Amino acid sequence: MFKDLFSLKGRVALVTGGSRGIGKMIAAGFLAQGAAKVYISARKAGPCEATAKELTSAYDGECIALPIDISTVAGCDKLATEVIKLEPKLDILVNNAGAAWGADFDEFPESGWDKVMDLNVKSLFFLTKALAKPLRAAASHDRPAKVINIASIDGIFVNPGETYSYAASKAAVIHLTRRMATKLIKEHINVTAIAPGAFASDMNRAARDRADELAQRIPAGRIGTDEDMAGLAIYLASRAGDYVVGNTIAVDGGVVYANAGLEIAG
Repeated sequence: MFKDLFSLKGRVALVTGGSRGIGKMIAAGFLAQGAAKVYISARKAGPCEATAKELTSAYDGECIALPIDISTVAGCDKLATEVIKLEPKLDILVNNAGAAWGADFDEFPESGWDKVMDLNVKSLFFLTKALAKPLRAAASHDRPAKVINIASIDGIFVNPGETYSYAASKAAVIHLTRRMATKLIKEHINVTAIAPGAFASDMNRAARDRADELAQRIPAGRIGTDEDMAGLAIYLASRAGDYVVGNTIAVDGGVVYANAGLEIAG
C-alpha cells in the first residue's frame, strides 16, 4: 500500500522556469523519483538545454528543453502547442516561471508592475488553460493529474522589502490556486501551491550570497536546500499528495508561522 507512495514512475511533467533555481530543484527531484520525462522551459535556450543535458545524464528519465518565453499569452500557447505535439498526456504541470521587481513606493514604475503580474499570474493561468487537454487526458479518479503553482511566503506575510507587484502577484497566485482547484478537481486535476522562503537562486540573491547571515533570522537556522524544495514538490505530485486540494504549503524554515516581519523571502 505504501511502497510507491512517493513514486513518480512513468509520469510526464513540465516545469516552467526549469533551467535554474527552484525549477531545476523540482525537475531533478521528479527525475530522481522515476519520472519518465520532465520537460523544462526557460527564456534562454543555452541554459535550458544545458540543464536538460545535465539532468538527463544524472537520472534514468529524460529531461527535455523547450526554450520558450511564456511572458505573453502567445508564448504560453506556443509552449502548450509544443508539449501537445510531443505528449498526448501531461501528468504534472509546475508553474514556476516568475519575475520580481523592487523599487521605492514613490518611484515604482508601471513596467515593474506589468512585467511581474503578467508572468507570475496571467501566464500561469493561461498556460494551465492551454494545457488543459493533456492534463485532462492524464487525469483519472484513481490518479489525478497535478498542477503545482509556485507562490512565495511574500504572498502570505508582509516582507519589509518594497516589492509591491511581486507580493501582490504571489498573493494572487495563492487565491488563484484555490479558485482553479475548485473547478479542476471535478475533472480529477488537482491544483496546489508551494510558498518558498529563502532558497539560493538568481532571484533570491540574499539567500544565494549571504546564506549564513540570513540563516540567523530563520527559525530553522538555515536556508532551504534542493532536497527541501524537491521533497515538497514530489509529495504534491505523487500519490502521497492526492488528497491535498487547493492548499498552499509554506516551505520556509518557520518564517511565516514561527516568526514574523523578517526580510528574507524569495
